[in-house]
Amino acid sequence: MAMPRVGDQAPDFAIQATDGSLVRLAEQRGRKVVLFFYPRDDTPGCTREACGFRDRMSEIAERGTAVFGVSDDPVDSHERFSSKFSLNFPLLADVEREAIEAYGVWGEKTMRGRTFMGTQRATFLIDEDGIVSAVWPNVSPDDHAEEVLQALDA
Repeated sequence: MAMPRVGDQAPDFAIQATDGSLVRLAEQRGRKVVLFFYPRDDTPGCTREACGFRDRMSEIAERGTAVFGVSDDPVDSHERFSSKFSLNFPLLADVEREAIEAYGVWGEKTMRGRTFMGTQRATFLIDEDGIVSAVWPNVSPDDHAEEVLQALDA
């Protein structure tokens, strides 16, 4: 499935979060949502990206925006990752790859000469009406939270 583009209706989903709740995108209407997809809990790039959001969370929240990290790791892995780095936003355990596939971020990757299927690092900013307002298809984990803040202020 192709990635949603700016102006598209954001695909809805219902996925379990680290706090045990079921997060439905449709229930987030009325506030902006940052969905950042990342490959794996507690790996160097994913940790830098998640900690960047953690460190800018108060500024993001001041702009009426929720943040959700999404990977196909299970809830217990997310809980360890979240606890280890004091993450202050929910991680969604998309073990069935419902959102990962709906957002077009599941695909072939190559690392150290090995090709495999995995989650691409990508972020979507969704407006109060559930419309995609920004897409970062190839995220660099360093300073990404700052890029998102700039988009929120644009």
